[in-house]
Amino acid sequence: NAKKTFFAYLPITIPHAAMQCPEEDVAPFRKKFPQFEKKIGKYSHGTEVRNPVAAFAGMMTRMDRGIGQVLDLLNELNIADNTLVLFTSDNGPHYEGGHQPEFFNSNGPLKGHKRDLYEGGIRVPLIAYWPGKIKAGSVSNHICAHWDLMPTFCELAKITTPNHTDGISYIPTLTGREQKKHAYLYWEFHSYGNAQAIRLEDWKGIRLKVKNNPNAPIQLYNLKLDIGETKNIAAKHPNIISRMTQLFKNAHTPSDRFPLFAKKK
Repeated sequence: NAKKTFFAYLPITIPHAAMQCPEEDVAPFRKKFPQFEKKIGKYSHGTEVRNPVAAFAGMMTRMDRGIGQVLDLLNELNIADNTLVLFTSDNGPHYEGGHQPEFFNSNGPLKGHKRDLYEGGIRVPLIAYWPGKIKAGSVSNHICAHWDLMPTFCELAKITTPNHTDGISYIPTLTGREQKKHAYLYWEFHSYGNAQAIRLEDWKGIRLKVKNNPNAPIQLYNLKLDIGETKNIAAKHPNIISRMTQLFKNAHTPSDRFPLFAKKK
């Protein structure tokens, strides 16, 4: 709406399993990746897909075209300079449906994938487009999370952020001002025996299989030196482990619907 302030949420499903995409977008990549024509991808009870590698490339192409249509419309309506566009994802790459993240180097140096709390599962892109407000090609190392979106939008709309959120607006980062930072970020996920993770500045702590072992050992990584989480240096930093142990305890909110720990018998 060019004449009225608006918020638009475009939840693009692709790329995703099942690896299905209109043939018009897949066909060019069947020719480019013929070595996968005999490979069949299947997700849950869905349809079998021939050459899921070509299908993935087709989905990316289709998504790119669709985003281009949105940006073109903003320019056509002459509101691009007054519209903030954010592009991001909910998780890292997956293996379902025959997708091969390694073929496209989807994760680069990151360890893990979708449903992991290693960086490969939770570190995602965030691209901000706001002509005249954000310098093109600029890069920020500000550490943020999806729960920062609401306060960011609230600040942009000049309304008060609800006080029950852990989020912090990153409008200051986008506009080149001093940015308030998170003391830490916390995740938990109810899969593979349940897991917890904490980001504390450059430190990353992760606990696996906590469902039956709430005091599972903490793996510790320095992401500034080891973004691939290859060297567990927990034994060398007992003070950091002690801080993280307390943070894991404080940050977790018990839930009957999604119990992280098994009930004691």
